[in-house]
This record gives sequence, structure tokens and C-alpha cells, in this order.
Amino acid sequence: MTCIFCEIVRGNAPAFKVHEDDHTLTFMDIFPVSRGHALIIPKDHFENLFEANEESLARIVTRSLALAKAIRRVIAPDGLGVYQLNGAAAGQTVFHYHMHLIPRFKGGRLDLHSRVRGKDADLEAVSREIAAALEAG
Repeated sequence: MTCIFCEIVRGNAPAFKVHEDDHTLTFMDIFPVSRGHALIIPKDHFENLFEANEESLARIVTRSLALAKAIRRVIAPDGLGVYQLNGAAAGQTVFHYHMHLIPRFKGGRLDLHSRVRGKDADLEAVSREIAAALEAG
């Protein structure tokens, strides 16, 4: 079975990229729960937390801090949910380790996934805004 996130890493599937380095890739969730909903993945394939190595996990956490700060500057949410799901019973739908960063607002629902695909123009615009905020530090 083909892993869509591995295809994105290889450049064989599209994504609205925010940041990329030798080990991680950050891009917008195409089914965002809220504006600015981003994913961070290791470039190496691990199905879940139980298969991941400490080095990859450390890189994901380090990248998540920088991304969280950039999301806060761009989106100005009331809070930020950081989620990582392991196995179908926990809600994992793509079986490549990934971390969700979801901007949250007072009164909003605590959904982890959306069934509504984001508009490409909106996803591209917010990916550029967050990428610029990341670069600015």
C-alpha cells in the first residue's frame, strides 16, 4: 500500500509546504479543522509512535515549537492543540507518524479531523504566511 505522506516527501503528490529540512517536512492539512492546521512529519517512514526512533521524535518536537510560535503570530488563536494519534482506534487515518498543530478558538469544537477539504487558495496563502513567520523567527 502506498503512503501518501511518503509520496509527498518524494515530490510525487502535492502539498502546501511550510518548511522542509533534511529530516522533516511541514505542510498544511488539506482537511483543516481550522485555519493554520498544519502537520509535521519525519521524512523517514514510521507508522506510529511505537515505531519511531528518538532522534526523529526529537526533531519533530523541536520543529513543532518553532511552528507553534509562527502559527501564533499569523493566526493569533486562543489556544493551540498539539495532537499525535497512534492506530485506527485512536483516530489515526494516515499511517505515517505525524503531529497535528491545530489553532483553537474559544467556543470551538475539539475536532481532530475535518471532512471538508480546504480551498487550495486558502491553504496556499496560509502556508506562505506561516512559512514567512517561521523565517522571520
